[in-house]
Amino acid sequence: MRTPRLDDLPPARGHWLEIDTTAQRLVVWREREPLADYPVSTGAAGTGQREGSGQTPLGWHYVRAAIGAGEPPGAVFRGRRPTGEVFSPALAAGHPGRDWILTRILWLCGLEPGHNRGGDVDSQRRYIYLHGTPPDQPMGEARSHGCIRLRDADLLAVFALAVPGTPVWLHD
Repeated sequence: MRTPRLDDLPPARGHWLEIDTTAQRLVVWREREPLADYPVSTGAAGTGQREGSGQTPLGWHYVRAAIGAGEPPGAVFRGRRPTGEVFSPALAAGHPGRDWILTRILWLCGLEPGHNRGGDVDSQRRYIYLHGTPPDQPMGEARSHGCIRLRDADLLAVFALAVPGTPVWLHD
C-alpha cells in the first residue's frame, strides 16, 4: 500500500472517493471521471475533527484498512471483527440501540497533520469507517455517530474498488 501525498490529490491515476456531507452523497471517481454515486449517512452531530464529538471529520483521508472480505452481506462487526452473526430484524430486536456495523469496513486515516491526523483530531484513532447499516436506516440524512454509513450493496461496490491506499476526500 502506498500512502497518498497531499500534493498529489486528487489523483491523476486510479480510483478515489469523494464524500459530500451536505449532499449526503459518495462519488467514486476514476481519475477525473465519476463512476458511481451513492447516498450515505454521516454524523448526526455534523462535521468536525475532535475525538468524542460524534462528528464526521473533513479533509483528505485514505483507506488504511479494508476489513471483511468474504463475509456475507449483513455480517455483524464488533471491534472490527466479525461476530459470526448476520443482521436480521430478530437480532435487532434483541439488541435495541446498538450502532450496527455491517458487511464491510473501510477504515480511514487522515492525511492532514493537526486537522485530521494526530492528537485529538486523528480520524484513525477515532475509528472513522465507511460501513454498512441496517436496511431500515435512512440514507441521505445525517444519522451516524461520525462514520459514513452505506447500504450493503453500495458498500460492496465501493469496497471492490477502494483498496487500502485509496484517497478519500470528505467535505461539506
